[in-house]
Amino acid sequence: MGAHYPAFKAYDIRGRVPDELDEGMAWRIGRAYAQWLNPDKVVVGRDARLSSHALSAALMKGLTESGVDVLDIGLCGTEEVYYATFSQHCSGGIMVTASHNPPDYNGLKLVREGSRPISADAGLDQIENLVAEGSFTQTSKPSGKIRQQDFRESYTQYLLGFVEPAKLQPLKIVVNAGNGCAGQVVDALADHLPFEFIRLQHEPDGHFPNGVPNPLLPECRAVTSDAVRQHGADLGVAWDGDFDRCFLFDERGQFVEGYYIVGLLAQAMLAREPGARIVHDPRLIWNTQAMVEAAGGVPVATKAGHAFIKARMREEDAIYGGEMSAHHYFRDFAYCDNGNIPWLLIAQLMSTSGTPLSAMLEERIAAFPASGEINREVADADGAIKRVADSYRGQALSEESIDGVSMDMGLWRFNLRKSNTEPLVRLNVESQADKGLMQAKTDEILALLDA
Repeated sequence: MGAHYPAFKAYDIRGRVPDELDEGMAWRIGRAYAQWLNPDKVVVGRDARLSSHALSAALMKGLTESGVDVLDIGLCGTEEVYYATFSQHCSGGIMVTASHNPPDYNGLKLVREGSRPISADAGLDQIENLVAEGSFTQTSKPSGKIRQQDFRESYTQYLLGFVEPAKLQPLKIVVNAGNGCAGQVVDALADHLPFEFIRLQHEPDGHFPNGVPNPLLPECRAVTSDAVRQHGADLGVAWDGDFDRCFLFDERGQFVEGYYIVGLLAQAMLAREPGARIVHDPRLIWNTQAMVEAAGGVPVATKAGHAFIKARMREEDAIYGGEMSAHHYFRDFAYCDNGNIPWLLIAQLMSTSGTPLSAMLEERIAAFPASGEINREVADADGAIKRVADSYRGQALSEESIDGVSMDMGLWRFNLRKSNTEPLVRLNVESQADKGLMQAKTDEILALLDA
């Protein structure tokens, strides 16, 4: 076992530049990836960060010196690397990005053929060991070639295949790329759609003059919600830096919790394939289950995290998978997460129903009010979870441990799980149409955690 590098995480590589990740390490990662996977051709893309160009050049040098051909797709989003990898039948793909991390961070997201994830228990640990050893086997292959190629037009057509443009109404949509790369895809789609786009922070800019794009942070949401209200828009969409997540705002400028979007997207996908399976995370479940069952689908709960969701979707042949964290996965997109298909589907739902987003959601939020995810720092996460579980076990109708502990009390339920990366526990509480009960039980559990 080689040295452990702090930049190597459970699902990707991410660290501060240059002390945790530099061009030398990017080159070694290229060599190690090539030695571990033995690929023929690999897609490489990069985000707008100031360090991304140099890191991707070093990465490609490591790959080509190992005899691997590279398709360089340049400035793009993670989903475009996924698309190029599976559509061009490449052996793998690497995206240079640190998503929503601070500007001085960067990283790499790695996939293999079919855009299957490479995570800690599926190759990333072996790649880290090879990086640490630093002695790479000499290849008899000639040096690989780098070919620059732009797939954006074919990718745009692929995205449009998820909706029926003839059914779309001329909605007004605020789009906030956060100076990441999402704006490029919006512009490519715009020619084919009847929407009027109000573009915010549209140009890619690695200085992130408006702050790092992370709409999960409440302080990053105001600019989008204000613009929705100011322009009388029908919908607001904001993305993180590599736009593998998209966040929605209704026509009142209200931020929409990702949990409630999962149910809407499940229904949209079930309209395409009645009776299909829908995978979802176990943190908040009642609204998703009710909407999936009402649409004739089969809900399947699995552990949160993209590697678990993708694996379970493949097992179940699920048409769609959704997490409350705004990751949405589609079977017809190689089971990968995508930040554009969700808002396109929601815009089509709004167009065909003639119903504003707030009205679609109001009834669902009232039926299953939820706390949203609350993080609590605790000294002993396992002990804290046990203390809470022991307190409610006597009244629980059912208990599950798919991911942390989930207990169903009939009129309310909770999920409590520990963070993989920090000394935190994460709490989610929901109720059956009783906001006061949900709030009271949330406060009760937080008091137990703080005890």
